[in-house]
Amino acid sequence: MTFEETGLDSELLQAIGELGFVEPTPVQEKSIPEILQGGRDIVSLAQTGTGKTAAFGLPILQMTNSEDERTQAMILSPTRELCLQISKDLTAFGKYKRGHRITAVYGGADIRRQIKELKSGSQIVVGTPGRVIDLIERGVLKLGDIRWLVLDEADEMLDMGFKDDLERILSETPENRQTLLFSATMPPFIAKVTSQYMKDPIEIKIGRTNQGADTVAHHYYMVRPSDRYLALKRIVDMEPDIYSIVFCRTREETKEVAEKLIADGYNADALHGDLSQAQRDMVMQRFKIHHLQILVATDVAARGIDVKDLTHVINYNLPDDTEVYIHRSGRTGRAGKTGVSIVIITRKEVSKIRQIEKISGKKFEQQQIPTAEEICQRKLEYFTESIAGQAIEEESPVAKFIPQAIERLADYSKEDIIAKFITAEFASVSKYYQSAEDLNIGMDEGRKADNGWERLFINVGKIDSVRPQDLIALVNDFVHTKKKIKIGGIDIKRNFSFMNVEASAVDSILEALNGCVIDGYKLIVERTEPRKDKIGEDGMGGGRRGRRGRGGNSHNDWNDYKPAQRSGRNDHRHRDRGTKSGRKQ
Repeated sequence: MTFEETGLDSELLQAIGELGFVEPTPVQEKSIPEILQGGRDIVSLAQTGTGKTAAFGLPILQMTNSEDERTQAMILSPTRELCLQISKDLTAFGKYKRGHRITAVYGGADIRRQIKELKSGSQIVVGTPGRVIDLIERGVLKLGDIRWLVLDEADEMLDMGFKDDLERILSETPENRQTLLFSATMPPFIAKVTSQYMKDPIEIKIGRTNQGADTVAHHYYMVRPSDRYLALKRIVDMEPDIYSIVFCRTREETKEVAEKLIADGYNADALHGDLSQAQRDMVMQRFKIHHLQILVATDVAARGIDVKDLTHVINYNLPDDTEVYIHRSGRTGRAGKTGVSIVIITRKEVSKIRQIEKISGKKFEQQQIPTAEEICQRKLEYFTESIAGQAIEEESPVAKFIPQAIERLADYSKEDIIAKFITAEFASVSKYYQSAEDLNIGMDEGRKADNGWERLFINVGKIDSVRPQDLIALVNDFVHTKKKIKIGGIDIKRNFSFMNVEASAVDSILEALNGCVIDGYKLIVERTEPRKDKIGEDGMGGGRRGRRGRGGNSHNDWNDYKPAQRSGRNDHRHRDRGTKSGRKQ
């Protein structure tokens, strides 16, 4: 089917033709004729990025009476960003429609300007639920005469807590309206809306519910928990032209990851709930015009972001809800382009990947985290390609300096110049990755020495304000070996910690750290062993002593060491204020 066959008029066809619309997407093909025919309500289940705005916007623009200044269509969206995007798209679609006025109403903006626009007359209003109710209560926005009510991203509005607001707005609308509900999923409340507020709705399904887009490849990388950020950096380093959203669980994690990326020289910024509206707008504007390559965000902060050319979506952590993952991945691979959805997981999270595969029908492909050599080679390829493609303009500001440079380098061969140039350009990258370890892990990675790793117990923990980087620094400062010691996963508990290290370095670590006094506490570092006995009635491993001392016990798991079994913090801290920090007794 072509757009002409959907029944759209020439003015709309001319506008969307100039926008590059060639043929309708499945949701547009099925929705536009139904809405133009009028009468029946529509429930459309389609994923993000399938062209839903044009599916409801084009027929509404065609049927709206431009000579009637009353509000005829109310379009509800969950976020300010989506509200603005819908308004912008409708304005573009209606470029050749005279007399149509579209007003966007949302929180965080001057309500006086919005009131002025509404009083001047707006046939189509696009708004967020909170601001819409505010304007209804002020008597400015009147929905008693609307012909169309659109609930866009209805499931996201529910997730954001707008259930009561939606019911309030629905109660303000006439019974003879046509309701158009667009949602990626069908949670219980949305099903309630369809049965209670809609009249014999037509259900349009585009693809299988909860199914990911076919234009998106799904990859996962498996690492130790402590290597998650290092893995992110290497993934980004392999994609010099990356344009991506990195999703984090919390605003704190969002801030931390963004700050690290910025400090490490990446073109990144954060989007989270602590930003003011002005700050948020500035970040989003920079991202939309590609002045930012990487946007680090939470799911809530990213709702409503409409960017069609993302190359990657990166899940720094897997979301708990499979549908959230599907929504995230749907932000790339849009508008006919392909994209990649990446997940960074630990060994324990593989089962979640299998669950998403089962529900979405999409297969994940495990990828290996790039090695230092692969990254350096990729960066060199990208750099040389960009140099080769660089145009030399005679009128450019640098043209006058080129003869001088050629003269100074005249005594060197072409090979020497290239070698010197590459050495100067990549010295810092090469140095950074010079001793970088392999971050990939397998499902069978364990704690035994025959796997190349051993697990050490250290008698300091969260109560001592210890962080993973502190333990790594401890090893680097006190253990002197010919090569850099590889350190794996680090688990910090309340009173003690565990650290995976390469087996060949264990003896050196034990010798260097045991007996060191840090902040008045004598360190105890010991090997752990696989559990051979069940936990005894005293809460300790069967056959073990009920209290740890300096007897060289081997420990296997934090469950063996419940604080209740210790007579106090000094059980094996051996308080010694008289000894200088960092020195053995």
